[in-house]
Amino acid sequence: MNASPPPTQPQSRSLIRTVAVAAVIGLILFGALWYTIFSAVTAALIAAGGTGVLVVGSTVWDTFETLFEMLANLILGILAAIGAFFAAIFSIFN
Repeated sequence: MNASPPPTQPQSRSLIRTVAVAAVIGLILFGALWYTIFSAVTAALIAAGGTGVLVVGSTVWDTFETLFEMLANLILGILAAIGAFFAAIFSIFN
């Protein structure tokens, strides 16, 4: 039985989901801050800043993830070439 790989999500759907989650967290943060200590304006500024940090952080992380995957593939490719080289040498001297 061949298991097909899971379908990948389009980039726009992932961004929309990230923004939606960040908005919900921002609303919860706004409500908690406004209810406890701060005025509505101060709570809105803090919640908007926190939401912006979440969205920008997740977008930047996608870039770093791509770079880390590229680096891992490069390193593993080099290690595979070294392993193939030694396997060829050991197979000659069986």
